[in-house]
Amino acid sequence: MKERIRNISTEVLSKGWSTLSTISFDYRRRDGSWERQQREAYDHGNGAAILLYHPGKGTVLLTRQFRMVTYLYGNPEGMLWEVPAGLLDEEHPDEGIRRETEEETGYRPGAIRPLFSAYMSPGSLTELVHFYAAEYDDTMKTAEGGGVAHEQEEIEVVELPFAKALKMINSGEIRDGKTIMLLQWAALNGVMSNE
Repeated sequence: MKERIRNISTEVLSKGWSTLSTISFDYRRRDGSWERQQREAYDHGNGAAILLYHPGKGTVLLTRQFRMVTYLYGNPEGMLWEVPAGLLDEEHPDEGIRRETEEETGYRPGAIRPLFSAYMSPGSLTELVHFYAAEYDDTMKTAEGGGVAHEQEEIEVVELPFAKALKMINSGEIRDGKTIMLLQWAALNGVMSNE
């Protein structure tokens, strides 16, 4: 791509919880012509997400929390069903997902299984999300979970039958992309029975 991109410049528009920038660059099209383009990029770091599942009980652990952006853009109650997830804070993804899992759910996962990584919205977000899966059982519970108070988190932890969680995708109750991806991964790979 070095032969197709030149004159890159970045202007920071906002630097708060994350950084919003305008990136300007020249892009050579397939026909050989050059075109000046501009994109906004929102950088808040990379993240990780995990599906916690209990094959013996046929259940998954999900969280529910208020998400302001969804409330403003079409989710009347603002509550979102999600898998445990969070930003990595410059940690290795394996360490970050273990921390996030315990903070959000109160469970300390044993063996975690790295699955894949994905850019969730590459048109404007820099975030690369690392996806994991892990079995859980009651012996792994170390605390109540619910999030970290100084991060203003108020997270409800819910154990659901896997089959019900899959149906909640079709009904529109589960609308979080990372959660849908992990539940469908489990269904496609036969990790859990969806009956």
